[in-house]
Amino acid sequence: MEMEMNDDLGVTIDRLAAAATLLEQTVQHLEEKLAAAEQKIAELQARASAPASGRKTLPTAMTTLLAKQGVTLDSLEPASLQAGSLDAALSSLSLEQRIAVKAQLLRAGLLS
Repeated sequence: MEMEMNDDLGVTIDRLAAAATLLEQTVQHLEEKLAAAEQKIAELQARASAPASGRKTLPTAMTTLLAKQGVTLDSLEPASLQAGSLDAALSSLSLEQRIAVKAQLLRAGLLS
């Protein structure tokens, strides 16, 4: 009887040791995944905080629309247009068109 208990205790100890080893491996794997995720988050944050190097030109349709309203962009410095100065030139356009024009100018860096 005592021999059976010792055998059962030995088997239980072996199972516990195997479970502990498996848990240690799982923890190590999770730590590696966490480190990789933290690195990815840091890279994404750095990329998000970096200044955007977007395009500094407008689509042809937008340039044509502005030219029809009497606004030429050829001689303008980037960010030299003022939103208020466009209002008079764009007054004949619909509200949606004015918003679209100003949004394109902002994206191109031509509107401050």
